Amino acid sequence: MERYSLLKYKDRRNTNSVKWDDLEEKFGRTDLLPAWVADMDIEAPECVREALTEYVNYNVYGYYSIPESFTDSFIQWMKERHGYEINPLWIRYSPGVVPAIYWIIQMLTEIEDSVALMSPVYYPFANAIRDTSRTLVDVPLVKDENGYYTMDLESFEAMVQKKDVKLFILCSPHNPVGRVWREEELRDLLDVCRRNGVYVIADEIHHDLIMPGHRQITAATAGDYDSILITLTSASKTFNLASCQNAMAIIPNDALRAKYDAMTRRIKTQSGSSFGYVAYEAAFRGGKEWLEQAIRLIYGNYQILVKGLKQKLPEAVVSPLEGTYLAWVDLSAYLSERDTERTIRDVCNLAVDFGEWFGRNKYENFIRVNLATSPDNVRQIVARLDRINTL
Repeated sequence: MERYSLLKYKDRRNTNSVKWDDLEEKFGRTDLLPAWVADMDIEAPECVREALTEYVNYNVYGYYSIPESFTDSFIQWMKERHGYEINPLWIRYSPGVVPAIYWIIQMLTEIEDSVALMSPVYYPFANAIRDTSRTLVDVPLVKDENGYYTMDLESFEAMVQKKDVKLFILCSPHNPVGRVWREEELRDLLDVCRRNGVYVIADEIHHDLIMPGHRQITAATAGDYDSILITLTSASKTFNLASCQNAMAIIPNDALRAKYDAMTRRIKTQSGSSFGYVAYEAAFRGGKEWLEQAIRLIYGNYQILVKGLKQKLPEAVVSPLEGTYLAWVDLSAYLSERDTERTIRDVCNLAVDFGEWFGRNKYENFIRVNLATSPDNVRQIVARLDRINTL
């Protein structure tokens, strides 16, 4: 880690870390190298520790009013980093992006209404659709021989019309395939949704984690889609602050914002954690250089993974990483006739997110690998995957 002066790797064992300490519960073993849960194995920026220490030392943790300074820091971050100028009146809150997705599904659709997604995709999307008794409509992404994914908008529009889809959940950048959608892709997609009366949730939680040579386009800036679009984001992935449990919903449309307010009033949850606001504001104001180093680390780890697998498992396909810190690896050439979960767990001694979680058996020979860790851990991941060659 010496190349990254602001980044400090942490051994997270025995710290109540889900990734490191819940292995037996999730995988039935404790001797696995974790490469699953999407958080980082590096400390948050020092400015966050300093701000939280000051807050903790005050030693009064009563009811908390969201400060204007937090809102200003978020607005400035979005303007400078994403070119999105946000009116503070548009901003709403939730304990996380996933809770907000559950709320918005119930807010904009009725039981058994169709809600669409594009697999392989972050599995809580499908859970949210099923858990709220909506009908899941999947229009899979299209993959080429190099693992590069694109949207099939012709099939998407046909399915929207056939199934009378009411809501679409967009993942941007896309987890797990690592795509950063181009402006024209987003515009074409959102045009389909607008002309067919489909609302859109844009989950942009990974929007700051963009690899060199790529540019994240906030969906709301691709055109005039305010009447159908709600953007969800957070600093949790960007600065490794998931336990702070705060997320922001950006809702420019008055009618949609009123619906969101009515929903949060009913469940009496209209703000997040005070610790989250303190941490996020500090990160937005002082974490830029830390983030740039984190992106360099992630991209370096991606290169270690690609190079290592090219040597050890040359027929494995690693999707090009444009955004997120999550690598999507197709091991079909090696595991098509094997139990992937058993092989990765019991032969490779790895804990990963398995492909079928992101779209059932269509992706059973895929794994998602978390690259937000030390280079040594990534090398160890490659070495353990090499054990597939012993079968």
